[in-house]
Amino acid sequence: MPLEAGLLEILACPACHAPFKEQDAELICTGQDCGLAYPVRDGIPVLLVDEARRPE
Repeated sequence: MPLEAGLLEILACPACHAPFKEQDAELICTGQDCGLAYPVRDGIPVLLVDEARRPE
């Protein structure tokens, strides 16, 4: 389920404050040194560093 229009523009990675790109059911940090992937569950981004994973 895609996020609401404009929401992606105001969200930032909690670890490094870089913007996100949406991919599948995750928000991927665009920061060069970060790159964490945060899950989106039922249309709600879970922006907890403990819930994030390193993409492969």
